Order: sequence, then C-alpha cells, then structure tokens
Amino acid sequence: MFQILSDRTYRHLFLAQCVALLGTGLATVALGLLAYDLAGDNAAMVLGTVFTIKMVAYVGIAPIAGAFADRVNRRRLLVALDLVRAGVALALPFVTEPWQVYVLIFLLQSASAAFTPTFQATIPDVLPEEERYTRALSLSRAAYDLENIVSPTLAALLLAVMSYNALFLGTVAGFAGSALLVVSVMLPSPTPPEDREPRGIYDRTTRGLRIYLATPRLRGLLALCLSASSAGAMVLVNSVVLVRGQLGLTDSALAWTMFAFGAGSMLAALALPRLLDQVPDRPVMLAGAGLMVASLLGLAAMAGLHGLSWPLLLAAWLAVGLGYSAVLTPSGRLLRRSAHAEDRPALFAAQFALSHACWLLTYPLSGWLMTQFGLVPALLVLAALAGLGMVLALRLWPAQDPEVREHRHDNLPLDHPHLKGHRTHSHGYVIDALHRAWSHP
Repeated sequence: MFQILSDRTYRHLFLAQCVALLGTGLATVALGLLAYDLAGDNAAMVLGTVFTIKMVAYVGIAPIAGAFADRVNRRRLLVALDLVRAGVALALPFVTEPWQVYVLIFLLQSASAAFTPTFQATIPDVLPEEERYTRALSLSRAAYDLENIVSPTLAALLLAVMSYNALFLGTVAGFAGSALLVVSVMLPSPTPPEDREPRGIYDRTTRGLRIYLATPRLRGLLALCLSASSAGAMVLVNSVVLVRGQLGLTDSALAWTMFAFGAGSMLAALALPRLLDQVPDRPVMLAGAGLMVASLLGLAAMAGLHGLSWPLLLAAWLAVGLGYSAVLTPSGRLLRRSAHAEDRPALFAAQFALSHACWLLTYPLSGWLMTQFGLVPALLVLAALAGLGMVLALRLWPAQDPEVREHRHDNLPLDHPHLKGHRTHSHGYVIDALHRAWSHP
C-alpha cells in the first residue's frame, strides 16, 4: 500500500492531507477549551452550535463549490482555501464572544467544504489506475484514523507547557504546510470537451447531485452512508457519557475507548486493498454495514442482560470501526467510476454534502435518544436506522452492477461514463427543489 508514495505528486498531496488533519485535530481540542472559557457550564451548547454550523456549511456550500471547481485551476483553488483556513484559525485566539466563534467557524468550514471534495476529486486524476487509487483510498482512511489518535496525544503534551490558544497556531501551521505542499506539485485540472455547451449556474450547481441521484450504485452508497453515520454517531456522541458517566472511568479510559474505534477502522483500511482486488465493492460494503448493525445489537443485548462493562464497550467499538471503514473506504472508487474527470469535483461535492446530511440527522438523534431513554433504546434505534440503510442499499444498488451503464437521460450528456456499457433504455427524470430522481427500472 505504501508503494504509491513513490509517486511524488501523490506523496505531497498525502502529506498535505496529514498536516492539515493534524492541525484540525489540535483546533478541535482548543475549541472545546475556548468554549468553556467563553460560556462556562454552557460550553456544551456552544460546541453543539459549532458542530451544527459545521454540518450546515458542509451540506450547503459543497455543491456550490463543486459547481465551479472545474472552472478554475485546482492547485490555485486548493492553496487559496488552505490560506483562508489558516487565516481563520489565526483569528480564533482573539475572540471574546460566542457569536464571533460561530462566524469564524462558518468561514473555516465553508472553506473546508470547498477544499475537501476538490482535493478528493484530484486524487483519481493523479492515480488513474484503479488498483493504485484503491490503495490511496485506504491510506487516506488510515490517515484519518491515525489523526484521531495522534492529535489528542499531541494536544495533551503541548498543553502541559503552553496555553490552549497556542494550539490554534499549530492549526495555522498545519494549513500553511498543506498549502506549501500543494503548491510544490503540478495538479491536473481537466477541462470540459470543446463541443459541450456552456452550462448555467443552476445546471452547474445541481449537476453533481443529479448525476449522483441518477446512478444506482451511488444511491446505494448514500443509503450505506446513513448506516455509517448512525453507528458512528453512537460512538462519537455517546462515548463520553458511557465512559465517564455510566462506567465512572477516567479521561484516559475515554481516549482508549476512542482508540478502539479508530484501531478497528484502521485495521479494515489496511486490509481492504487486497480484499477489494478479489471481491467487488458491493458485498464488502454491505458486510461492513451488517457488522455495524450486529455490533450495536450485540452491545444492546449484553448491556441489557448483564450491564455495561468497559471490555464489552471496547470490543463493540472495535467491531463498529471495522464495519465503518469497510463502508466508507471504497466509496471513492464508486464515485470515480461514475463521472468524467471534469465532473468529479461536482460529484465528490455531492457525496460530501449528502453524506454530511446523514450526520446532520444522526448526531442530534443519537444525543437525544441517549439523554431521554438511555443506552439500550439508543442502541436499538440507531441499529434499526443503520439496518434501514443496509436494506435500502440492497434495493437501490443492483447485485449485478456493471462498472458502466448505457441509458439516456434528458439532462445528462449521452457519453457520460455511468451511462455506458449495459442495457440501453430511455427515460427522463424530473428535478425539483430537492433534486429527486426517478428510479431506474
């Protein structure tokens, strides 16, 4: 898997991702402490608002940014967005009111909502061979998991010798380092074919969503994102309540509990390249969803019968992490197969927005269920929601899914890659305010 780092362009992009993730992790720790300084016992409300703003920015800004990502130089765009994020992080230590935090976080996350899909859409152009791209996806997933482990550890060490405001300087350094690494390489910026008519603003803004919702495998992917967000929200929102509140353990135990989830995800990411060489994406991703559902149900059954224990929680979170990565890591392969190079930023932006819309649902639902009804009902409801996502994926994503399909859409070019290579049929689809698409027969 690490052999792909011999490619200089990808190596620089991967390092840019790593340093930006490290900076983001430091900012997460610093934001919690800043919220407590500003709001005291109401810090949870401030942080809840911050996370909501983050998701709203992701859902609302990503499709708009994706619409214009193919019209500008990608390297310049990525560097500019990194510099915006660095500037916002530099301003955070100087805020004195919660509303200032909200404004700055909206700017920061709006820049991230434009940066991340564009960055993700660039990787398959840098590594066009699917085998190498699959390994890049696994390496990227491992970087996210490693960041969840390294950033809190580094933050704890730095806080021993400096104030939390200094952590924001680490965030600035991370984004600045990312910009320097991106600017050090030449990036492909695919251009639309010369014979394609210029598109209007509405067409560009909704194009990624229309391609996404018109593609069976991507509708299945969205359903599986619901499964991943349901199980992931249980872990990310409620772990602190379970470890500190119900089990009465220390902050260190909480860190190890989150480590179990990250370790499971990383193990799956490292194993997936070889597995995906032998097994298609669909059964692997569905098995991952099934593992998450089984893990939540198993934890609910054991906790209901014998009470919650820390070893039981660690084992459940390790299994959820395995399933979580098995669902999310191959998603880039599906997106890559479903669009021309010039349409990839819009399609990746659609995936970014729609998947975070799932989180916008499951984050508050998970916290509300845990607060109002307790552990077992929360596990059962979230397991049911994850199971619903798996059932929808089985229905929406055909088992015999060719890599490319051929059929006709009124609003898509006939040479679109997800419209080639299978049975020909013709139908139109209606786009309303929610960009709904008619199902394929």
